[in-house]
Amino acid sequence: MAVKDRVEAVLNVGLRVPSIMLLDVLYRWDVSSFFQKIQRSSLSNNPLFQYKYLALYLHYVGYILSLVLLTLPRQHLVKLYLYVLTALLLFAGHQVSRDYVRSELESGYEGPVYLEPLSMNRFTTALIGQLVVCTLCSCVMQTKRIWLFSAHLLPLVARLCLVPLETIVFINRFSMIFTGLEVIYFLASNLLVRNYYYGLILYVVEVYGLLALGMSLWNQLVLPVLFMCFWLLLFALQIYSYFSTRDQPTSRERLLFLFLTSIAECCSTPYSLLGLVFTVSFIALGVLTLCKFYLQGYRAFMNDNTMHRGMTEGITLLILAVQTGLIELQVIHRAFLLSIILFIVVASILQSMLEIADPIVLALGASRDKSLWKHFRAVSLCLFLLIFPAYMAYMICQFFHMDFWLLIIISSSILTSLQVLGTLLIYVLFMVEEFRKAPVENMDEVIYCVNGTYRLLEFLVAVCVVCYGVSETVFGEWSVMGSTIILVHSYYNVWLRAQLGWQSFLLRRDAVNKIKSLPAASSTQLEQYNDICAICYQDMNSAVITPCSHFFHAGCLKKWLYVQETCPLCHSQLKSQSPATSVPNQDTPAANQSPAGQEDATANKKQDDDTPPDDGKEEESVQQEGDNGPVMSCYSVNKSMGSHGITH
Repeated sequence: MAVKDRVEAVLNVGLRVPSIMLLDVLYRWDVSSFFQKIQRSSLSNNPLFQYKYLALYLHYVGYILSLVLLTLPRQHLVKLYLYVLTALLLFAGHQVSRDYVRSELESGYEGPVYLEPLSMNRFTTALIGQLVVCTLCSCVMQTKRIWLFSAHLLPLVARLCLVPLETIVFINRFSMIFTGLEVIYFLASNLLVRNYYYGLILYVVEVYGLLALGMSLWNQLVLPVLFMCFWLLLFALQIYSYFSTRDQPTSRERLLFLFLTSIAECCSTPYSLLGLVFTVSFIALGVLTLCKFYLQGYRAFMNDNTMHRGMTEGITLLILAVQTGLIELQVIHRAFLLSIILFIVVASILQSMLEIADPIVLALGASRDKSLWKHFRAVSLCLFLLIFPAYMAYMICQFFHMDFWLLIIISSSILTSLQVLGTLLIYVLFMVEEFRKAPVENMDEVIYCVNGTYRLLEFLVAVCVVCYGVSETVFGEWSVMGSTIILVHSYYNVWLRAQLGWQSFLLRRDAVNKIKSLPAASSTQLEQYNDICAICYQDMNSAVITPCSHFFHAGCLKKWLYVQETCPLCHSQLKSQSPATSVPNQDTPAANQSPAGQEDATANKKQDDDTPPDDGKEEESVQQEGDNGPVMSCYSVNKSMGSHGITH
């Protein structure tokens, strides 16, 4: 991105932040209480504060103007800020003129300016200031007609012409009124909002609909970044106002309380709450990005996962804040509720980090990667994800009384630690197998036991949460929300977990039964077969024979049957059967009895029965083909696997 584009992007966001701040101020401003305070003060007789409804209408007009300024194109917004800067310069010029007139009235000298040194100094200072203001106004407005911004020079010209001081006061007021009329004329002739821009908006709504308009405004205004900058500015101002009013150093506990109360102060309106939501989303995205970079380096950005974008954490915070009525609470109560909500958000970030780290850690253990630095990064992150959630659960239990809601919150951290523990155990098993330099026969069973153990622990944690919630509902205070949460938690975390675990157990049991029903190959058959397992590509010292006469390792075939109940080569159904009906001829290698070979042998046998055996050559040829027929070699196995889309 070029420097110009970056500057334009920064301006596009920075120039819109005051509009959101104005919306936030207008939301905080209570017109009724404001007028009640005015009535109790000395300003109650001022006619400007007599019309309450006029101020209320101006309040809504301020909303409309803020929204208009928020949606202006960047070019128009830059021009608007230049106009505002020019108006401020003109106001500064009139302030200088008014101070000069006031100082002249206090001195009472009406003679020539150059005859009195103090009067000459005041005149020179005011003249230089007014010329600087006129020059800056002409530069900002990019015009050479400097006389348009020189109305506040009239009192100085009048004083130079020896006009009486009382008349100079009226000239100063006239210059202010003239400048105001000039500004009003400029606003009337150059509308802030161009008609063609809003005509374009109406055209987009009519042709493409409101959704297209919303997406266009979302991309043009960069709303996530805009609200994040707005909230960070509010938070910085809150922290600055706190430390600017304190002289004593703050303790660590006080800093934590200050942090929570400052966040609570900065989410008291819907606009600041949205700012906090987007800020949390960007923080979560940054943490997950650092996690990917720590694990994989720059390779992590080549295949970026769109699932971990930080929006889950932001949406979680928004839903919890809306559901609990966070905005309507007092600051202290809001701070305590925010501590729980932020705990849930951090737990969600840790779970996302585990989802990123889990496949990488297991891949390192299974791929036999020799890089110690990669293993250190993976294991260190897993240890962090194991210890930190447990520490968070311990700390929140120290500050809050244990109840059903708190138990649900800390259960997520406990489940994260359990999942990390299972991942580390499987990684250790892979590394043990690597150091042994030989595959472990029952490694799949061991891994299944490890996974089953921590899945069972997760299930028990979910059951404990449900039981605690039911007991609290029955013997404590019943509520519709609490009962709903118990039902949802029971369905998703208890029933579905139990159903998935039972289905996994049934699949493994069926696979074991099918393997037990298949006959084992004898040493003679393995010697005649003289090939490798088509699943693991390793030599076979032992094997089982499928009904379609294919040889496989028992463990490899059992892993295959966890996925589907067909032969890996010919895809015929593998049904459980008794060993007596499935044992092939011991003298004939089962691998040689492919479906095509069986059909040929059957056809030749039938032909031999119909033809008199006067010549034994043909029968001998048929028998020889049946005994030493086409053996399925490694090449044919690989070709068959490739044709069926099976990968190792």
